[in-house]
Amino acid sequence: MDKRKIVCFGPGPKFKGGISNYNTSLAKSLDKIDDTEVHIVSWTQQYPAIIPREFVDKSSKKDFLEGTDIQVEYITNYNNPASWAATVKYILELKPEKVIFQWSIAVQGLPLGWIARRLQKHPDIEVIFDLHFVIQKENSKLDQIFTKMGISKADSYIVHAYKTAEELKVTFPDKEFIINESGERKLKSGNNVIKLYHPIYDLFQPDPAFDVEAFKNENHLKKHVFLFFGFIRKYKGLHNVIKAFKLLSEERDDVSLLICGESFWATLDDTKWSTKFKTAAFKLAKGLFLKKADDEKDYNPLALIEELGLSEQSMVVNKFIPNEDVGKYFQASDSVVLFYEYATPSLSLIHI
Repeated sequence: MDKRKIVCFGPGPKFKGGISNYNTSLAKSLDKIDDTEVHIVSWTQQYPAIIPREFVDKSSKKDFLEGTDIQVEYITNYNNPASWAATVKYILELKPEKVIFQWSIAVQGLPLGWIARRLQKHPDIEVIFDLHFVIQKENSKLDQIFTKMGISKADSYIVHAYKTAEELKVTFPDKEFIINESGERKLKSGNNVIKLYHPIYDLFQPDPAFDVEAFKNENHLKKHVFLFFGFIRKYKGLHNVIKAFKLLSEERDDVSLLICGESFWATLDDTKWSTKFKTAAFKLAKGLFLKKADDEKDYNPLALIEELGLSEQSMVVNKFIPNEDVGKYFQASDSVVLFYEYATPSLSLIHI
């Protein structure tokens, strides 16, 4: 008997970030189901070429897919429509029962909508969009257009909060969505919404041999360690974390702040002409489509550490953390600080 096939479309494990981790974790969970063959179909480039940032993880050595039968195909280039057609052809040749698209940013609406529209025409394929948001925080007119273009041709939707389901209703007011937590749905109806909880990732595991006290002593971390982990973005509120920690440090002398993550817009060599060109083009695009308040170009919360006299109470690892190193920072910490100014259900949780 042939196995049923499921395609998880989204960034493969070679990419940085929570959506890559989510897509990989989802594929691994599905791979544990008997008589199921799982494929990850991934971008080669997720965004317009002008975006001045490195999205590929070039640091990690740990392979999240080790020990699984999951096959990964890196095929879809945002900037090459021919690759979109190649993606459709490849997926159809697999003859999957389901294709699950990860939806996390409106700008991907053009290629994802193009691909989904062609797959959705096939009666034996259920096209599912796993929505990490619907109304993007910037919510420009262009975002709204790309969102409608991207997710309109789905048979079913997955949401992780009823707030997202309400956003779906606002975006498509003429649709009568049926929302439940059971997963029951009428196939090919286009109005199924499945409300699921956001999972806790099991990709990262604690090392029982890791000497927490030795690590803390070596890095001058005090008894109580507060951790900020992840990409440094303005909406995540690291500036407020540091200011709040300043107040705490004035009351106690047994606390440390541990900051781990790369500055989101500082991953390319800004002396190269290619980076300068991308930066200039991206600045022009942002000026046309982004509100000034949403521009992060000059966001540098790490400067507050020296400004507020917190150097001795803080440890900063200002780089992308390889997969194999993630666990030790969580094991050495007592609390994770989440000072998000704006958060969607894609806010990921790591189980260590």
